[in-house]
Amino acid sequence: PRRGPGGGCLDVDFAVGPPGCSHVNSFKVGENWRQGLRVIYQCFVWCRTPETRKSKAKSCICHVCGTHLNRLHSCLSCVFFGCFTEKHIHEHAQAKQHNLAVDLYYGGIYCFMCKDYVYDKDIEQIAKEEQGEALKLQQCSVPGLGEKYPTWETTKPELELLGHNPRRRRITSSFTIGLRGLINLGNTCFMNCIVQALTHTPILRDFFLSDRHRCEMPSPELCLVCEMSSLFRELYSGNPSPHVPYKLLHLVWIHARHLAGYRQQDAHEFLIAALDVLHRHCKGDDVGKAANNPNHCNCIIDQIFTGGLQSDVTCQACHGVSTTIDPCWDISLDLPGSCTSFWPMSPGRESSVNGESHIPGTTTLTDCLRRFTRPEHLGSSAKIKCGSCQSYQESTKQLMMNKLPVVACFHFKRFEHSAKQRRKITTYISFPLELDMTPFMASSKESRMNGQLQLPTSSGNDENKYSLFAVVNHQGTLESGHYTSFIRHHKDQWFKCDDAVITKASIKDVLDSEGYLLFYHKQVLEHE
Repeated sequence: PRRGPGGGCLDVDFAVGPPGCSHVNSFKVGENWRQGLRVIYQCFVWCRTPETRKSKAKSCICHVCGTHLNRLHSCLSCVFFGCFTEKHIHEHAQAKQHNLAVDLYYGGIYCFMCKDYVYDKDIEQIAKEEQGEALKLQQCSVPGLGEKYPTWETTKPELELLGHNPRRRRITSSFTIGLRGLINLGNTCFMNCIVQALTHTPILRDFFLSDRHRCEMPSPELCLVCEMSSLFRELYSGNPSPHVPYKLLHLVWIHARHLAGYRQQDAHEFLIAALDVLHRHCKGDDVGKAANNPNHCNCIIDQIFTGGLQSDVTCQACHGVSTTIDPCWDISLDLPGSCTSFWPMSPGRESSVNGESHIPGTTTLTDCLRRFTRPEHLGSSAKIKCGSCQSYQESTKQLMMNKLPVVACFHFKRFEHSAKQRRKITTYISFPLELDMTPFMASSKESRMNGQLQLPTSSGNDENKYSLFAVVNHQGTLESGHYTSFIRHHKDQWFKCDDAVITKASIKDVLDSEGYLLFYHKQVLEHE
């Protein structure tokens, strides 16, 4: 399995929801925190009376620059107002070790340790109560003042104008926004197919199209995340002409020099390099952050793509188990026909797991995952020192998923480089439209007996179910080939992306393809 340097296990548990900000929890331990927070909301956020509004206008200015226009925030630990835009509140937080501040315009709580606005149900309840009381008092004091956001009832002329407006967009079967080809700039099909897969990743698309990225790079023109944000806008602009991704290619050459030049590159290698650069640039390219805490990151890339891979090493003498969990961005799977031994299916056995149509003699994605998660005897030449019996013993190693990512990427090892030969493995692997990862979780280990995975007929855990949304294929040989991709655009509509040319494809076209990279998205987090 591959993983990005500096990447870490997510602090978001997708099975039970976000655990909440620990710094907010520490703040709530203090005495009278509710009363103090209510005073801030009443006097400085949602002012109830004309007097408090006048007081806010006079007193709510930045204690550093004296202005009130740069997203003013108030420290929750002391009396200090500071500009968020100019980072005066950040400087105060760092100097005083005061981790929390409230946005005086919208009432949100910002944590300087988590570097994000955080949610807490108790604080949210107080905020709603104070906002509601302020609104009631305003309605009573100002005659004719209605709801804060009155509903819009369209009139007949307005409906006619909307009907004739050519810019109005509807999600229909013929909806093509987001389908835009990419010009090949010289053996750059490896890049184009990955870009198509990333820009059709549902939750990543929602992030960029809602303008969520805030650049922290000292030189924004070199920020790959900024360029991806621009790329999403271009591809979803409705412009039907192919886009020329020259700036993206230029930035990749700068930040991933091993991919520079017009030679044909590996799409999988480009994916890992791109995720690594995006991950670093999301964090402002601050190497110190990763060095201080390499196992903690909540950037959008890690939240979507990072999973936790658990490795259990079992001593054959005392049966003591040593467990490590490493972050991973994808799972690389061996194929039958490679130099490594493959775990074959039992003769005549049919597999109905994950809805795969198993033709006798055909290997499935489930077969590959079964082999990936089977116990492996390390042999006498690879003895390790057991932490329990304190002696060097033979052992077995087993890999399983400890935490599933939002997007699961599977890489088939089709390109084999050995001392004897370099070749491409063209074995067909059957893969499903829907995938249940429950059998391959560490929590399902008790269902494994003698290395054979007991696959359930059905799973009630929807958190572990995925839907296929992109497939990258390679046609040709190891020395000369071409990359294309299939992407799911709307519900069950699939399209083939071949650089600048995009054509409609059937589900059969997708499932019959050879497959090099498979992208699956968690079903519980998908929406149209």
